[in-house]
Amino acid sequence: MPINLVTCLYEFFTKRIYWIATVIGFSLLAGCATTPPPEEQTELFYPAPPDPPRLQYLTRFSSPGDLVKDSSGLKNFIVGKETVGDHLVQKPYGVALFDGKIYVVDTRGSGYGIYDLKQRRTDFIRGSAGGAMKKPINITVDVDGSKYITDTERNQILIFDRNDKFVRALGAVDQFKPADALPIGDRLYVTDMYHHQIQVLNKVTGELLFSFGKAGSGDDELFQPTNLALGPGNELYISDTGNFRIQKYTLDGQFIRSYGSIGDSIGHFARPKGISVDRYGHLYVVDAAFENVQILNQDGTPLMVFSQSGDKRGNINLPTDIIIDYDNLEYFQSYAEPGFNLEYVVLIASQFGVNKVVVFGFGKKEGMDYSVSGTASPSATQ
Repeated sequence: MPINLVTCLYEFFTKRIYWIATVIGFSLLAGCATTPPPEEQTELFYPAPPDPPRLQYLTRFSSPGDLVKDSSGLKNFIVGKETVGDHLVQKPYGVALFDGKIYVVDTRGSGYGIYDLKQRRTDFIRGSAGGAMKKPINITVDVDGSKYITDTERNQILIFDRNDKFVRALGAVDQFKPADALPIGDRLYVTDMYHHQIQVLNKVTGELLFSFGKAGSGDDELFQPTNLALGPGNELYISDTGNFRIQKYTLDGQFIRSYGSIGDSIGHFARPKGISVDRYGHLYVVDAAFENVQILNQDGTPLMVFSQSGDKRGNINLPTDIIIDYDNLEYFQSYAEPGFNLEYVVLIASQFGVNKVVVFGFGKKEGMDYSVSGTASPSATQ
C-alpha cells in the first residue's frame, strides 16, 4: 500500500476517534449541566406554606441504581435508565433500617432486599433449608442486629442474625398467622391474624408467655391485627386493621385506648397498616386504602396528612409499612435542601408503583420561626 494512502487513513481514523471522543465529552458535560425537569426543581415539603416546613421528601429506594445519588442524568449514564424490572424487590411489605442498611421484605420474591448505604451496594436474601422464606411479610431488627421476619405461608417467625444467617424458626403448627413481630427486651410481641390477638413469646425459645385480645370490635377486642409499634413511654400500638383503628396497650396487655374509626375524613381510617411513633408520642399511620400518612398527637388529634397515590416524587401506592429512625441521619442529610436540618427520617414501603420505599426527613429550616404554626402540625406541639 502506498505510504501516502496509509498516512491518509491514519489521519482519517485519528480525527474520527477524536471527533467521537469530543462528542461524548460534550454529551456528558451537557448531561451534567442539563436543567432537571420541572418536577425535580422544587423541593417537596409538608405542610404547605405559610406554615414552616417540617417534612421534606428526600429520596426513594427501588432499584440498585437509586444508591447512586445524582439528579443530573449522570446516574442514568452509569447504571442505565430504570425500568420496572430493575426493582430490587417486586412487592414490598415490611421495611427496617439498621446500621446503615435498609431492609425491605419482598412478598413476591420470597426474601428480603438490602440497600447498604455504607457500601453503596445491594443484596437479596432468600434463606435456604429451614430458613427458606415462602411468603415473608414484615421485618423488625433487634438492637443486636437480629432480624425477625413473619412468614404468613409458613405461619412462623424466622430469625436471621446480624450477618443474615438463619438462626431458628418460632411457631408451632396452628399457633398463629403472624403479620408482625416486635422484640422488646426478652419478649417478642406477635400479631396473630388467625386468632385476632397478640401473642407474647420468649424471643429466644419461642415459649408462649401470655396472650391478649380477642375477636370483636369493642374495647380490648381486635380483628385482623397487622402492624406493631413501641411508643416512647413503653406503650404498645397495634394496627387493628379489621376494625379501622389503632389500639394502645401496656406491655402487659392492659387496654389503654383506641384511635380513629371507619370513615373518609382526617382522623378516620379505611385500612390502617403500618404505624410508627416518634419521641414526642406522635402517631404516624399508613392507610393502604387512602394511600396517605396521617399524623396524630397522643390524644388522637390529627396534626398533618402527607403523601398521596401516584408515581411522582414522594408518592405511595398501596403502602404497607412505615418506620421512624433517629440513628442513621448521616446517610440522608445530603438529600435535604441546604439549611433544612434533619431530626429523624421516615421510611414508607409500597407494594405497587415505581416508588418501593420513599424517604422523608423531619426537621427544621434555618431562619424560620417554629414557635407559632398557622395550622395543626407537629411543629405546633414541640
